[in-house]
Amino acid sequence: MAAGAVILVTAAWYYARAAADDAYDQLLVGAVLQMTEGLAVEEGELTVSLPVSAFELLGLAGQDRIFYRVIDTAGRTLTGYDDLALPTEAGAAGDRPLVTGGRHGGEAVRMAVASRRLTDAAISGTARVVVAQTERARRDLARELTLWVVGLVAVMAAVAVTGTMLAIRYALRPVRGMGEALGRRDPQDLTPLSTDVPRELAPFVGSINHFMGRLDQRVGGLQRFIADAAHQIRTPLTALSAQIDLLEPAVSGDEGLRHLTRVQDRLRELARLTNQLLSHAMVTHRADVVQLTAVDLVDVTRRAFRSAIPITIDHDTLVSFDAPPRPVMVLGDPVSLREAVANCIDNALTHGVMSRLEVRVVVREGRAVIEGRG
Repeated sequence: MAAGAVILVTAAWYYARAAADDAYDQLLVGAVLQMTEGLAVEEGELTVSLPVSAFELLGLAGQDRIFYRVIDTAGRTLTGYDDLALPTEAGAAGDRPLVTGGRHGGEAVRMAVASRRLTDAAISGTARVVVAQTERARRDLARELTLWVVGLVAVMAAVAVTGTMLAIRYALRPVRGMGEALGRRDPQDLTPLSTDVPRELAPFVGSINHFMGRLDQRVGGLQRFIADAAHQIRTPLTALSAQIDLLEPAVSGDEGLRHLTRVQDRLRELARLTNQLLSHAMVTHRADVVQLTAVDLVDVTRRAFRSAIPITIDHDTLVSFDAPPRPVMVLGDPVSLREAVANCIDNALTHGVMSRLEVRVVVREGRAVIEGRG
């Protein structure tokens, strides 16, 4: 739009210059023709009577200076400015007035030359009249016309920009509505979009629906893999643990019992590590797809505490759970929170607790905190 505006303003400037030249050239030609009509032969001599109307006509350009020169048939100056040069094109102009540019007194002027052929017995030949006018009024008129065009271009540009902005906003309103619809969706909702959009956006919506369908298949496959992996891995480990426990009465000798104890420890460590990996995979998956809800942190922590304390815990280890009597509501995923708390308690019992484990839920400075102390 800026490039188009520059082209329009440039074209307007050249057109304004041409229009101003054409308008003032008509005045200049009218004045020089009136002066030519004032040429006459009286008593064998060429005389000139300059009409006042010719100067009044040129006076319409009040800012400009006027120069004139009347040349007789011998090329002598009859009246006017003797230093006003005759244009070189004047000889080939014929009977029609010649209008051309030039310079006089160090200033650019516009010149008009008219010829009159004399056929008197005393004087014969061609007399010429030259009228020159400075170009100030022409430049002012061209500047005024150009400024009008610039104003019109500016107004049209403002209207075009405003209209374009409104049109773009109106055209992209369905896209914004589609984005808001996607933002309001539940992360687990991968059903196709049913938003009404213009037919130009139908391929875009179709691509999104196709992508969501593929994503739904991948998410479902991942969930099935996690469930199958949990079942397929935990079942052999449980069976292997039972088989090792059955072998314990058949093992004799200190060396055999020591090796059996090591196998049982490694098996429990493997089962614990497997459960933690599966729990981590589940929590990571739910963090991306599950929408957070208000849950009671006390109830979640109590359930995690009960599931994480093994039945075979050492009787010398004292465990306790303390929580406020009222529910402590937080925004979160109850399954992920329970798995995280249970994992922390399991790690504490395995690696950090010597003889005591305290699990507490407290509210401190407006924040709900789960604390564990050994």
